[in-house]
Amino acid sequence: MKLIDYAKNIGLLATIALMTNVNIVQAAEGPVDKGITLQPAASEVAHDIASFHNAVLMPVMVGISLLVLVLLIYVGIKFNEKANPKPATFTHNVPLEIAWTAVPVLILIFIAIFSFPLLYKEDVTPAKFDLTVKVTGNQWYWSYEYPDADGISLTANMLSEEEAKAQNKPFQFATDAALVVPVNKVVRVQITASDVIHSWALPAFGVKIDAVPGTLNETWFKAERTGTFYGQCSEICGIRHAFMPIEIKVVTDTEYAAWLASHKTADASPVQLAQAQ
Repeated sequence: MKLIDYAKNIGLLATIALMTNVNIVQAAEGPVDKGITLQPAASEVAHDIASFHNAVLMPVMVGISLLVLVLLIYVGIKFNEKANPKPATFTHNVPLEIAWTAVPVLILIFIAIFSFPLLYKEDVTPAKFDLTVKVTGNQWYWSYEYPDADGISLTANMLSEEEAKAQNKPFQFATDAALVVPVNKVVRVQITASDVIHSWALPAFGVKIDAVPGTLNETWFKAERTGTFYGQCSEICGIRHAFMPIEIKVVTDTEYAAWLASHKTADASPVQLAQAQ
């Protein structure tokens, strides 16, 4: 039994170390090299996902792992050839069979109680949203349009390593045209693709939705703080799938208005500029 107690203590220490590592990694902003945890949440949905992971999934996973470990050690000690030279010959154990069927069902029901409301919250865009952005996935870059802002459009390609270094940005995450949105505003995202299936994923916002040719999918987010956030295409889409980063800049209302004005001026035709004067 000492070996079983030792295994329990090791499992507890591993769990504490893992949870400590979560806090250390989450103290850093954005993706972390060799990181194994969730990015720091920047939206209500992302906070809910992190809470669901830490408060529901982690205890279930750790509990099941420790139970299996203890059972393996117990069986290895009690039923090895030396301790049990004549093995039993039974073929059925009805109570045990009922238990190992019922317990997983109860665990899944427990998880569903918390996950279904979260899935609904992620899936349904609030009736009142502040702006709409259309996202189009292409091989291998993203296109953005602002239908509510005179159709301002952007094409975002990954920066080369030299360009990223010169701009002090993370290579393979930074782009030459970030999607700019205001803070604390509900952003409706309508997404499609021009060629093959892509997936637009922003871990900090709890967003991941497929971009499918011929289909207009929809999601939403509400960034709760300013800053630059990164994501990547999360659906294998060809040879340069790994080089389709997503960069979003969340700015204040004043900065967003100035950005819109500058892009409207830049996109305006000579006739429109003359009429404005």
